[in-house]
Amino acid sequence: MLCGVNSFAYKILYAEQFYKLYHSHFLAYPENINENILYLERALASPFVNPLNALTKIDTPEQWERYRHLFRMHVNLEMVKQYRLLASKYDKRNAYFFNYAFRDTNLKSLEMAEDYYNICLYYWREALEISGEISEMPYIHLRDIQYWEDEHYRIRTGDLNYQDIIQRDLDRLVSVREAFLAMDETTY
Repeated sequence: MLCGVNSFAYKILYAEQFYKLYHSHFLAYPENINENILYLERALASPFVNPLNALTKIDTPEQWERYRHLFRMHVNLEMVKQYRLLASKYDKRNAYFFNYAFRDTNLKSLEMAEDYYNICLYYWREALEISGEISEMPYIHLRDIQYWEDEHYRIRTGDLNYQDIIQRDLDRLVSVREAFLAMDETTY
């Protein structure tokens, strides 16, 4: 016999609904990161809700247009963070001499990390492009999503530049890969 409580589900259709499923984990395991990536990808691919149900108050078509651009820019930035976090799970920061026994496994892990860092660059370029589009719009204050405006401002001023951050990650990864490739029985 089932519990006497009925539960009802509703279908998730809109970008904002998927975005609300995205959340931070106390411990970031790859399966949690992949879950967040799924929600964010679906948010980018889904239509927006009616302006009445947006994440901030929308009164004009101009506000609606700015909101949608800020939302897409912000979600792309969150994708960069999530993929970078996922890459860090496979990135070996150092090639220690005692890791020679696991050299091939570590090289494969570095390859996966490099792929994730390159995906980060894709989403960074998308966020950068959208931020450029936002710059061409007149500024309109949207109260509940000021953080997204702050991200846009930091991108425009160069204070937020994931290109540099990810490039440093990739450069370090190359040097670690070279150290692993240089290992042989004599270095162990």
